[in-house]
Amino acid sequence: MNLQTQIPLTKQKYNQINYQSKLLLLGSCFSENIGNKLNYYKFQSKQNPFGILFHPKAIENLITKALNREEYTDKDIFFHNERWHSFEAHSSLSTIDKDELLNNLNLFLQQTFEQLQNTTHLIITLGTAWVYREITSDTLVANCHKVPQKNFLKELLNVDEISESLEAVNSLVKLVNKNISVIYTLSPVRHLKDGFTENQRSKAHLLSAIHKVVEPRNAIYYFPSYEIVMDELRDYRFYNEDMIHPNKTAVNYIWEKFKQVWITEDSYQTMQQVETIQRGLNHKPFNPESEAHQLFLKKLQQKKETLLQAFPFMYF
Repeated sequence: MNLQTQIPLTKQKYNQINYQSKLLLLGSCFSENIGNKLNYYKFQSKQNPFGILFHPKAIENLITKALNREEYTDKDIFFHNERWHSFEAHSSLSTIDKDELLNNLNLFLQQTFEQLQNTTHLIITLGTAWVYREITSDTLVANCHKVPQKNFLKELLNVDEISESLEAVNSLVKLVNKNISVIYTLSPVRHLKDGFTENQRSKAHLLSAIHKVVEPRNAIYYFPSYEIVMDELRDYRFYNEDMIHPNKTAVNYIWEKFKQVWITEDSYQTMQQVETIQRGLNHKPFNPESEAHQLFLKKLQQKKETLLQAFPFMYF
């Protein structure tokens, strides 16, 4: 008896991810769940230099500015609630020091440019099609930073607007890195503050737009994170207490699916070696000074050194 529907998945034939791959992840908070897994297993990955970006226009804006080598100045930031912010970055970048924020924005923009030139896989997770337009400047923002609602107009991007934005992203990154693979995925995080029906409309717009631009022949792909949660897991026990974000079990489940599809099988042994070291580093001994624990640490160090000889970029 089969009590679960299964999303049909097949191993990716081309452009698989291995330990020589360089990955950049952009988008919603779900991209950080997968990014954290890649970091845990010591792949060469970077994620969200401008913090979490929820909608496609914010991602397009970051990539456009990075590739155009633009620079942030005083006119691009503002002071609110005793901190300096940028409407184009997440509040995790906000600081009490104006110069620090500007320096970080320009540094991370430069790093994004360099990463896009060298990355093998760009993984973009879209979260919502709802956007906020700052009335004074008539521009869409990546984050409102708790500025009063009256300063914004709320809009729902239509399918054509989203697909045009994604096409722009694809074209821009291919201009500087013709061999890059772009993997789109739709976040299963439910944006219920927008409303139940509104969240579904948003996801539908994003999903339709993604599939207008997916072209495996041109290394533009889709991975069904959203469908795995909605159609395979289908239960609130796979959500955190807020009933909005997938919990650790769900993230682990999706990661295993992603691994099966995208990561080369010859990387699995290295992943197991990394996990052995990670678990060893997290081990809490009863007696740190004991001879047995000192021997354990020595063997752990030997495992790290062996792995670092093959993969010098790893650090623990």
